Amino acid sequence: MDKVSVLQQKKAEALKGGGNKRIEAQHKKGKLTARERLQLLLDEGSFEEIGMLVTHRSRDFGMEKEIYPGDGVVTGYGTIHGRLVYVFSQDFTVFGGSLSETHAEKICKIMDLAMQNGAPVIGLNDSGGARIQEGVVSLGGYADIFHRNVQASGVVPQISAIMGPCAGGAVYSPAITDFIMMVENTSYMFVTGPNVVKTVTHETVTSEELGGAQTHASKSGVTHFACANEIECIENIKQLLSYMPQNCEEDAPVYPYDAGDESRAKLDGIIPENPNQPYDIKEVIEEVTDSESFLEVHKEYAQNIVVGFARIAGRSIGIVANQPASLAGVLDIESSKKGARFTRFCDAFNIPLLVLVDVPGFLPGTDQEWHGIITNGAKLLYALSEATVPKVTVITRKAYGGAYDVMNSKHIGADMNYAWPTAEIAVMGAKGAAEIIFKKEIGEAADRDAKWKEKELEYTEKFANPYGAAARGFIDEVILPSETRSKLIKAFKMLEHKVAKMPKRKHGNIPL
Repeated sequence: MDKVSVLQQKKAEALKGGGNKRIEAQHKKGKLTARERLQLLLDEGSFEEIGMLVTHRSRDFGMEKEIYPGDGVVTGYGTIHGRLVYVFSQDFTVFGGSLSETHAEKICKIMDLAMQNGAPVIGLNDSGGARIQEGVVSLGGYADIFHRNVQASGVVPQISAIMGPCAGGAVYSPAITDFIMMVENTSYMFVTGPNVVKTVTHETVTSEELGGAQTHASKSGVTHFACANEIECIENIKQLLSYMPQNCEEDAPVYPYDAGDESRAKLDGIIPENPNQPYDIKEVIEEVTDSESFLEVHKEYAQNIVVGFARIAGRSIGIVANQPASLAGVLDIESSKKGARFTRFCDAFNIPLLVLVDVPGFLPGTDQEWHGIITNGAKLLYALSEATVPKVTVITRKAYGGAYDVMNSKHIGADMNYAWPTAEIAVMGAKGAAEIIFKKEIGEAADRDAKWKEKELEYTEKFANPYGAAARGFIDEVILPSETRSKLIKAFKMLEHKVAKMPKRKHGNIPL
């Protein structure tokens, strides 16, 4: 056989993966193969494979008789919408996608190239875990990947798509990356599986219940997106990347935008007359951002805060917004963690932040206190205070107590702070404040309820408005809601070249 034929034969073997029978089994589960996924993810004809002919080095347990070129992972680079990305896609048809020494080396090589050349890394995970025939070298391979995840954090965007099983130590690589996507009914993540759980805790639980997409999207917050199928998952990756720069030294791409009438009359009537009546903050987001540009992150987790990407006049921004339609928009442990994590991603990659505030305070109760609302609430405070990107705040209604400070107040470094006329900036709600301040007068009154209401109104007129804060410069401008989009376009444009100098230090110590 001539040399060209040898090469062609080896390439053909690599393209077959684990063979037709295993490919058919993959399809029957409703899953695509590693190469099919890359074909959908990358621009047509752009994929350049690296390490196609790599094989494992194991000679134990009969492994020397089972050799597959590529060793269970397809790695390389290509483009998405013309922008360079590095990719690895685990092949479940080869040894169940299990990670070997050489499998790990291929992934590490891709991650090294991504950091050297400043481009995102996308991992398509579909693996049974460590290749047990290789013992400790497989575990070492995981650690090599974890270390690179940490080194790449904040340098290049890292996205993980869980397309099948991801269990044991394997879960910690996606956990370090910036965003995780999962596919409903065909993917799961857990440190210990249902069998171990049953043995140790006597709980009977399925893989889906324990670590499926919906579980991690709504209960744990481990995954940022739960996708109906693999195609939707891949499309989400593409959309997500469109809001991001290639690396920490660049800005996100700017999309064409034709300026027009930027007033939004709908916003003037969005705040209910009753201050305790909820409304949907997503309606505000839709009005102030470019049409259909909002991509919500962590949609089903901690719904009392809304985070996500959008564009204003064609430029990427990150949004952190209290949601009055869920728990009155109160801050709690989960929402604080969710907001803090998203804020730090935006700050790491030069994406300006818009903070929409309608917050009555922190959630009270023993459950919150015993589970650490103090340190968890401090994470959001720390993240917003630390962020050096352009930061703009709009207070739509309530901004009470310490939550006012935390939600990107002027005092923690916000660049521009706006308030609507409906804003209530105070230490606490008028009813509670009146009860404390005027306790004696209310107690001595013939009609206690009438006196309480009178004093509540007095407090409301004096403090439950934006003008005291505006008089001190804590609010830069009180604006009509309909003007908000126009003000934001101008503010973010003005802040485009913001430079912030931080104290010299190795790194801060966020209250983890």
